[in-house]
Amino acid sequence: MRARSWRALLTCAHDHAAVELKHKLSWATRCRIPAFVELARKIKKNREQIDNALDHNLSNALIESMNTKIRQITRTAYGFTNPEALIALALLAHGGYRPQLPGRTTHG
Repeated sequence: MRARSWRALLTCAHDHAAVELKHKLSWATRCRIPAFVELARKIKKNREQIDNALDHNLSNALIESMNTKIRQITRTAYGFTNPEALIALALLAHGGYRPQLPGRTTHG
């Protein structure tokens, strides 16, 4: 079964992904579309790291996602007079803190 996209390679079993990546790189190298030729060149340059990611099923996507969310909170907090307000916003949004709000009852 062929992976339909470059991204689909990340969901394949490692042995299958390695074969698929080889086929896609072969195609991209021969392709006359400059973006795909450049992509193939970059993948070949970083092939060892890509193979390691496929072997161990590791990614930094969750960390990058959290960094993006923190950057958004920082933009929201722009103009606050102290950094504690930014830290409080980040903890409320992503720290698992659920303070008891006045006048509200818990359901459970």
